[in-house]
Amino acid sequence: MKTRFRFEKLEVWQDARKINQSIYRLTRKFPREELFAMTSQIRRAAISISSNIAEGSGRNSDKDFAHFLEQAYGSLMEVASTFYLAFDEGYVKESDLEPLFDELEKLAKRTAALNRSLSVPTSKTPFSRAKSPALDSRRSTLD
Repeated sequence: MKTRFRFEKLEVWQDARKINQSIYRLTRKFPREELFAMTSQIRRAAISISSNIAEGSGRNSDKDFAHFLEQAYGSLMEVASTFYLAFDEGYVKESDLEPLFDELEKLAKRTAALNRSLSVPTSKTPFSRAKSPALDSRRSTLD
């Protein structure tokens, strides 16, 4: 497809889009009674990751973009947490989760790195922006 929007060029958005496909594939195996509960919750949180990255990239300031990256990061944590419940209930196997969690971890790190790259001295959230000397001296709430 032809690239039309800024977010399409972002690797974090591309990764989130791929993760959405994996999540939809995994949740198709969930019991029918979970369709409007856990399945819906995981899918909405997964969609929120890529949607917040896209929406933030369209904002006019790094501060706004950082806020949306923080929202995407929170949704990513929600996906991981809910998949633990799915595992506990026997809806997914550990062998299904390990590759997904590897991808979620990589996306979390990339999202944090993108957040750190923005010119934002403070965050809208109450979390301090901790230093990460490995990447940049700017701070991120996503570490």
